[in-house]
Amino acid sequence: MKILVPVDGSFASFNAAKKSIEVAKTYGAVLKLITVIDLDSISRHHRSERLWRQVDGSIIAGRSRTVKNEELTGEMRENAWGLLNSLDEELDFEGITVEKDVLLGEPYHVILDTAREEKMDLIVMGNRGFSKIKRFFVGSVTQRVISEATCPVLVIHTDSDG
Repeated sequence: MKILVPVDGSFASFNAAKKSIEVAKTYGAVLKLITVIDLDSISRHHRSERLWRQVDGSIIAGRSRTVKNEELTGEMRENAWGLLNSLDEELDFEGITVEKDVLLGEPYHVILDTAREEKMDLIVMGNRGFSKIKRFFVGSVTQRVISEATCPVLVIHTDSDG
């Protein structure tokens, strides 16, 4: 059995990782922990940040610099690996085979593609509990994964004890 666990640094994803350990120990499963860097949303954020700085005032605009995608990707990958590796300190993976990966792309696409390509038996992921209104406008990675996954999805809410 193979279990995919997307981790984004939220408390909900931490709880999902905890639950995935429980399931893995019960069924002798292999865990694959991933975190996804969404370069498109990061690029949009940096573009709007630069525009804001230029409009806001000359002092702030003078300190603004353009960040190249290569620099951003390297820094983001380092932070993402730090996030995945920090789980080793917080959770007990003893007796479980754990794979880790940092991937680039739109999170829900990457999660679905990874689950399909690696023939995952289960996806365990967190749900931050967006309101219905916010979910309607921005969508939810979890919601999209649930609706399109080819394997079962176990959703762990933010408030869960894992």
